[in-house]
Amino acid sequence: MSKASAPSTAVRILLFTGKGGVGKTSAAAATALRCADAGARTLVMSTDPAHSLADSFDTWLGSTPTRITDRLAGQQLDAQERMEEHWGEIQRYLVDVFNWAGAEGIEAEELSVPPGLDELFSLSDIKTYAESGDWDVVIVDCAPTAETIRLLSLPDILEWYMERVFPMGRRLNKIVGPVLQRVTSMPVASDEVFGAGRRFYDRLDGVKKVLTDPSATSVRLVVNPERMVIAEARRTYTYLSLFGYRVDAVIVNRLLPEGLDHPWFARWKESQHEHLRTIEAGFAPLPILPVELAREELVGIERLREFGASLYRDLDPTAVLHAGEPMRVEACDDGFVLVQELPFADRDDLELGRRGDELLVRIGPYRRAVMLPDSLRRRPVVDASLRDGVLRVAFGR
Repeated sequence: MSKASAPSTAVRILLFTGKGGVGKTSAAAATALRCADAGARTLVMSTDPAHSLADSFDTWLGSTPTRITDRLAGQQLDAQERMEEHWGEIQRYLVDVFNWAGAEGIEAEELSVPPGLDELFSLSDIKTYAESGDWDVVIVDCAPTAETIRLLSLPDILEWYMERVFPMGRRLNKIVGPVLQRVTSMPVASDEVFGAGRRFYDRLDGVKKVLTDPSATSVRLVVNPERMVIAEARRTYTYLSLFGYRVDAVIVNRLLPEGLDHPWFARWKESQHEHLRTIEAGFAPLPILPVELAREELVGIERLREFGASLYRDLDPTAVLHAGEPMRVEACDDGFVLVQELPFADRDDLELGRRGDELLVRIGPYRRAVMLPDSLRRRPVVDASLRDGVLRVAFGR
């Protein structure tokens, strides 16, 4: 394997995502196996609620690292188990509130668990394993793309909430809580509940720093040569760049073999070649990793080994395959320019705003509050442009 561009950090984190059914779990599992076969202590874990990682390896996987080979372990998160461990105090309070509001029994139990909570536990696990020193490579089989975007935006949202809303809510609760207890039977959050919330956030604090470290973490997009799949991958690439995550390769899976020359497949092959050219042109300069449709179902270690060999050939799967920079600040004669790569973003979908020390960027349904560096906070925005997938925001004197 080539060792060029190998990361200097002690742990390498690879996130695999793509539209449901494109083969991202197989790609993640095969990559993990290839890393382990090369001698790296490797952990592969799933954040997809519809786990299929164990099915890929044709083995049982628990909610903690479970041995697959000598240097490879796998994990499928048990959300209910994590719930009891880290959400119990908060959940009991929420159940009391929903019972008070009229929900009963199982309804109150279900309402007390917000959608996406299992994804939050996955984030905390990634950070824990990255900092443990037990692993050289941590590979994450993410949920389909829409859920992945939500998962990776959670650290930004939680940080904003904990810095702005949480302290005020805690102070207000101490003042208003005793009054409410005298005039209403509605359950009031105790300081223990707020403390549990603080501990829950502390488990996640620093996740964003780990996942946006270019020497540590890369995202790999998995696509099939199909129009709708490519369109979704383009949107995903835009949103990942918006949140500061580095995509270092695009895996094009299930290409029909070149040796397949039956007339019935001729139109399919022509269409795939056209889509492959679109992918190569549209995602440039990202490396494109094409892999042919497997002869058999990708289940079991030997099949995954063959798939990994076809996918990476002589590449080191742990290498940083592309070192792009999603966001940077450049000096100019009249001030500074914040440069943000937003591949495939359309000017019609872009909205910009300014609120104090934050630059608000919205593309379609996704919004991010970018905390401006000290050099830009007191400077006015004087111009903005979006050309060829690059947003440039100029700040004056």
